[in-house]
Amino acid sequence: MADQAKPLMPHATATWLVDHTGLSFQQIAAFCGLHILEVQAMADDLAGSKYTGRDPLHAGELTQDEIAKGEADSSYALKMQRAPVAVNRTKGPRYTPVSKRQDKPDGIAWLLRNHPEMSDAQISKLIGTTRNTINAIRDRSHWNMQNIQPKDPVTLGLCSQRELDAVVSKAAKKAGIDQEAAAAASSDNVSDRERLIEELRAEREAAVKEAAEAAQEAEAAAWLENKRASEDSE
Repeated sequence: MADQAKPLMPHATATWLVDHTGLSFQQIAAFCGLHILEVQAMADDLAGSKYTGRDPLHAGELTQDEIAKGEADSSYALKMQRAPVAVNRTKGPRYTPVSKRQDKPDGIAWLLRNHPEMSDAQISKLIGTTRNTINAIRDRSHWNMQNIQPKDPVTLGLCSQRELDAVVSKAAKKAGIDQEAAAAASSDNVSDRERLIEELRAEREAAVKEAAEAAQEAEAAAWLENKRASEDSE
């Protein structure tokens, strides 16, 4: 059973099984590929976020007979009836984590400024954005334009250097831009990125040093206060 396929949405499926069946937490955990404590938390409503239940019967992953077998014997291991079909995402803009989506306008502005040879379609695919957003930043009509600062998308984590270089090379070739000039521009961009990384590293080191000094001062103040209190008690 170790190699058995798992439900397409394990947590949501586990939530449904907890709410609608008499299966044990261990059976549900094993079927969904979760830790038993996660299932226990769902049952106790202690999970960080409440999942909307997903019916494995409707999905064809379980049958009512299979659930009945499990309810009748707590040692019975549920068997997947129909493994979920893997879906490969092949079209549409690249997915970007929520935590980085606010950085997209900065990356777009940087590309528009440093690589005007890139088409909107290339920028859209590289960053994972829409042409409307690109045009809004280009004509400065974007709702948050006053806060947008051009920043290298590689430094922001929106794409890799390899991906950026490939798109720049393709765009430059299509636009007939001299390869040496493109290479020089790329070198300048790398230097800018390295300088930015050095600045961020220096700021982080300064913050760590400042925190250490503050801790030392607090420790010294506490020691002095305790010493005075001890002297006063004498």
